[in-house]
Amino acid sequence: MKKIGILTFISVITFQLCFAQKEQDSQKEEFTPYELMSDYYDNNFQPFKKKNIYLGLAFSLEDKKLENTDYLVQQVIEGEKLDYNIVAKVGYYTGNYGMAGINFNYYQTHFEGSVFRDPDTLQSNSITRGFAVTPHFRSSVPLTKNDRLSFFTDIGVSFGMASNLKREIKYNDEIKKQYGTDYMLGVGLSPGITFFAMENFAFEIQLNVLGYNLKVSESSINDGPSSREIRQNVDFNINILSLELGLAYYIGSNK
Repeated sequence: MKKIGILTFISVITFQLCFAQKEQDSQKEEFTPYELMSDYYDNNFQPFKKKNIYLGLAFSLEDKKLENTDYLVQQVIEGEKLDYNIVAKVGYYTGNYGMAGINFNYYQTHFEGSVFRDPDTLQSNSITRGFAVTPHFRSSVPLTKNDRLSFFTDIGVSFGMASNLKREIKYNDEIKKQYGTDYMLGVGLSPGITFFAMENFAFEIQLNVLGYNLKVSESSINDGPSSREIRQNVDFNINILSLELGLAYYIGSNK
């Protein structure tokens, strides 16, 4: 009798386990990958919560071929312009939907080609390398209930420096070299959109709208006496060409 009771008990447990497994498998099959991903953001997803950490990276690259093109005060007969910009970002949420952060920016612009500057044709080669540090504060406003899509505004102060070298050759033997250093200070307002694509990873689109810039430039030609230029400007425009695309990761967004 004991053996029969034990076998019956084992049979009941086995049947229940099999039934539970089948029920669990059937439930898994009911959810699509999109539904499973959406479910992740509905379960206590809080990317902009106090004490969360933000890490971001933005990159832009422009490679332009020029031929018989008017460019500034000269005409480019044939040339190539290559620019890139890298921005590393880090931030800490001091309160819900409010973040204090800092951006580290490194950029380069380079041009090489033949230009016509009345009345001469020159071989021109110029390169500028610079960096900037931008402390800023970000305020986010959710556009969806689960915070997956949100609008943000950055207000920051930027400090930077750049060095540039320009060389022009005329008549194959007349060389003009110009060295320069730029010191920059700026205050800007930049709105943007954040969209979480996969778990804690988000895509960001940001646009520079309003800014004040102070630039002090020092330069010398062929090791001669140096000159200085101080320039101030205020910008208020919406230029789609200034869009900055980036990827961000939020640590602590799902607790």
